[in-house]
Amino acid sequence: MIDLAIYDMDRTVTRRATYTPFLLHCAWRLEPWRLLLLPLVVGSMLAYVAKVIDRGRLKEINHRLLLGHKRSPQLLKPLVDGFARKTVANNVRPGARAAIARDKAQGRRVVMATASYRLYAKAIADALGFDDCIGTNSIIGLDERVHAKIDGENCYGPAKLRMIEAWLAAEKLERAHVRFYSDHASDAPVFEWADEPVAVNPHDKLKRLAAARGWPVEDWG
Repeated sequence: MIDLAIYDMDRTVTRRATYTPFLLHCAWRLEPWRLLLLPLVVGSMLAYVAKVIDRGRLKEINHRLLLGHKRSPQLLKPLVDGFARKTVANNVRPGARAAIARDKAQGRRVVMATASYRLYAKAIADALGFDDCIGTNSIIGLDERVHAKIDGENCYGPAKLRMIEAWLAAEKLERAHVRFYSDHASDAPVFEWADEPVAVNPHDKLKRLAAARGWPVEDWG
């Protein structure tokens, strides 16, 4: 039996989202001409808003536009590491650092569970002292290249809970008490599953849900 503290990343641990900034970071350093494709990125976002494509497909399209179809992990590693350093230095909520330190001091296993690509989220999690990172996985082909294709599910909404439960099973862990932090109502399945759900800097829908459920709300700055 183990006590867990599970954290969403974007706008929970971080102040701002990280996915598009990560792709822009890589595009600028690898192939700046890809920034000319930004109108197509905007078009894909509008297609998502119009519900023509889902969030997973949106990620795959933008990955291919800004990062390319196939990339060597060795080529991406310094870009991932640089982006993680930049994020930890400039884009982490003070309250998140305090919560991570508190949960670790209480003996909890501290886990990041994010819809962002694990490709770079794990580097951020490692830098912040997380024990594990669950995120959207990229396909690594037989050519040992990172493909612009999601491996399995996009770690979002109900899929995030399924991926957390699959991680627990793979690690052969049995939950004792689960504390969960997120800013967004899309994480409602994990909130409902957790023993101690905490809404962090919540958007309006989550504020209403937290009030209805009696969940605590915290401002992490």
